[in-house]
Amino acid sequence: MGDRDLKGKVALVTGSSSGIGAATARALDALGATVVVNSSTSVAAGEAVASSLSDASYVQSSVTGDETAAADLIATVLERHGRLDVLVNNAGTTQVIPHADIDAADLEVWRRIFEVNVFGTWALTSAALPHLRATSGSIVNVSSIAGLRPTGSSIPYAASKAALNHMTVLLAKVVGPEVRINAVAPGLVDTPWTEDWNAIREFVSAVAPLKRSAAPEDVAEVIVDLAVASFVTGQVVTVDGGLTLAT
Repeated sequence: MGDRDLKGKVALVTGSSSGIGAATARALDALGATVVVNSSTSVAAGEAVASSLSDASYVQSSVTGDETAAADLIATVLERHGRLDVLVNNAGTTQVIPHADIDAADLEVWRRIFEVNVFGTWALTSAALPHLRATSGSIVNVSSIAGLRPTGSSIPYAASKAALNHMTVLLAKVVGPEVRINAVAPGLVDTPWTEDWNAIREFVSAVAPLKRSAAPEDVAEVIVDLAVASFVTGQVVTVDGGLTLAT
């Protein structure tokens, strides 16, 4: 495992006003990193997360396929903190649609989900790479087991995460040795997004070997491990309590 002392390092965590992103921001802060908290709409919550950390700032920015917005977000991080060492592409969106309901998954749904989960991640990664090369930095993408297995909140969502997984692997082949890129693929995580998914939570608790859904901190732990693991790149690490072993 790489150096876990992140003092003097700067980390940007997108979509970090709650859930996995907020837990990741706290975990990076605990290791001494300067953390940039981000959200597109939950400004008060994002500012609250940043103010709770030892050394952090907050930037409101929508993570979509807007290359100018992506460049502006990275520029703001550099203006405030002078460097970028870790990028956690956590911002994402979904829409719950039964897979059999083909008509409901119209192209507008596909476009909206891919704009954030795929195009937004690409735009921000592209903008960040020159600065991450300068610091021998790392990227961790937050994916889902829906990108690995025929499951997930909707077919467009699952397809977006499959694209994100492949993007991770393809980029890792070409941005080394200066930059490492990995991804985590969580199963069900207890976040505001999933607070009313009780039937799914009961299923996971009954079937998964670890007999529970994940807390955001469970996923954040692996994100930080990948961020600092100096000889790991191009990996999509499943974080699901063993659910995919049993289904």
